[in-house]
Amino acid sequence: MTPMSDTLTVLEVIKRTTEFFAGKGIESPRLNAEQLVGHALGLQRMQLYLQFERTLTPLELETIRGLVRRRGQREPMQYIIGETDFFALKLKVDRRALIPRPETELLLELVTTRAKSNPSAILDLGTGSGAIALGLARFFPDASVMAVDLSEEALTLARENATASGLAERVTFLRSDWFTEVSPEARFDLIVANPPYLSAEEVAQTEPEVQGHEPPAALAAAEDGLADLRAILNAAPRYLAPDGWLALETGIAQHAQLGRLATEAGFKRTESLPDLTGRDRFLLAWRD
Repeated sequence: MTPMSDTLTVLEVIKRTTEFFAGKGIESPRLNAEQLVGHALGLQRMQLYLQFERTLTPLELETIRGLVRRRGQREPMQYIIGETDFFALKLKVDRRALIPRPETELLLELVTTRAKSNPSAILDLGTGSGAIALGLARFFPDASVMAVDLSEEALTLARENATASGLAERVTFLRSDWFTEVSPEARFDLIVANPPYLSAEEVAQTEPEVQGHEPPAALAAAEDGLADLRAILNAAPRYLAPDGWLALETGIAQHAQLGRLATEAGFKRTESLPDLTGRDRFLLAWRD
């Protein structure tokens, strides 16, 4: 990056940062530059525009340099800023868990609009940052929500988000490898999961932000991405209440196999639903 002098304006720094990001292959470099500079200065984008001609202090420039350096190394913007918006919640995000995706937000929109009645008991498998569990706890205020994850670091992050969202008393967190530590007597009206579903080859094709910074165990699964989905489908029927259902985020080329696996596991009906690009991304399965 071109060295910043001590007499640069906000607009000059944005322009230099934009050029630097473009050279690093970062998508939407101007937007990234504005977001980072705004974050460093504590300004919303509209406030930033009103201060384009303001000269930055040496301390402000040093703060911006550090953030720009991290983004230039392709660290995700959400990790740098430290938070992201998800389903009407503001969640803390860092390297302990995946950044919640728009596809997962769409999964919650599908679940909440297609629920025939309000569930009383919900299980979120592989909660990560807590996004799914907390989103559903907020939407279904009378539901008891359990969130499990194998990663203790992810669970700590999820608990932090639960406290910050005012939902700590609504969600129970449990360290578990899928269902292994869930009580055999437990029954849920709704089970939701966004498990690892990429193959190693697919992970290798992802952007540097994903490959170099997000937890690999939360991305890829054995059997070309099917192993964790298979484990969930096989065990889920035993934990579903009568009329209970399962909602999964999946890979886009797995639905023929997943439909067969669901039938073999005892599900009576399944439905595949598309993501925002029109590709099959979500699998819904009903026990009865």
